[in-house]
Amino acid sequence: MDLQHLELLRELRDRGTITAVAAAGFRSPSAVSQQLRTAERAFGLRLVEPDGRRLRLTEAGRLLADGAQQVAITLAMLQAQLDELRGEAQGTVRICGLPSATELLVPELIGRLAQTQVRINLADEDIAEADFAGLTADYDLVIAHSLAAIPSGAGDRLVVTLATEPLDVAVPIGHRLAGRRQLTPSDLADQDWIGVPIGFPFDTVRIAIENRCGRSLNVVQRVRDNRLVEALVAKGIGCGLLPRFSTRPRHGVVTIPLAEVRSTRQIVAIARPDRVERAAVRLALDQLAAIGRELR
Repeated sequence: MDLQHLELLRELRDRGTITAVAAAGFRSPSAVSQQLRTAERAFGLRLVEPDGRRLRLTEAGRLLADGAQQVAITLAMLQAQLDELRGEAQGTVRICGLPSATELLVPELIGRLAQTQVRINLADEDIAEADFAGLTADYDLVIAHSLAAIPSGAGDRLVVTLATEPLDVAVPIGHRLAGRRQLTPSDLADQDWIGVPIGFPFDTVRIAIENRCGRSLNVVQRVRDNRLVEALVAKGIGCGLLPRFSTRPRHGVVTIPLAEVRSTRQIVAIARPDRVERAAVRLALDQLAAIGRELR
């Protein structure tokens, strides 16, 4: 079996389209299609079939794509054994993460690895929860967040919880609720609300608040960046949610714990199982988990 053919089928499974596979490999879609035809001739089976305007894997294609993952894990384990013979993990670990969670963890990680042969190549993305798993095709570790134990869309990826972070309600300093020690959903009924885009984890807390109190919050803005949420709250435009550990003090904003609904996010690392077999990636993941345990 040609390992390149197996990896191509795995890429098509994970990325979904020939165009996406081509872009990731800096190839043309026609070149990828030609490689697929070559793979079909080599295996003597039809590996893809039409699905509307796209292609999907056949049963044989899915079998080989899943097998490609097992082959990759075996090769990565072999590489890890070679790393052990060298006596020290080495290489570059590509990490992409949600900015607010990455800020908590990765600067400290880079500091801890400074005296090793492992280097971190960092990128950031703020996207819907279900889209983070797709980034594992391009990165060794993806730092994401979810209000559930396993982020939606994780599929067969490895998911490791790094930290649990409470979400507090942010209100303007002069707001009638600013002096409370904690807030309940009924306290927030009919409040103007600075929310996040639909599909982002924090929006599930807004829905839980509404379900609990039986009334809707008046969502006046939906933005991604927590610093922007802080600025809007400080100007009295509405209330919002902010993560406790990664929110820095800001004049004009008071943060208050929320009771009666689940209001904590899980900060997780998502990875393809074979990537984590690399000694450098495993070292980075273990250190991230250690840093997460120290958060208070």
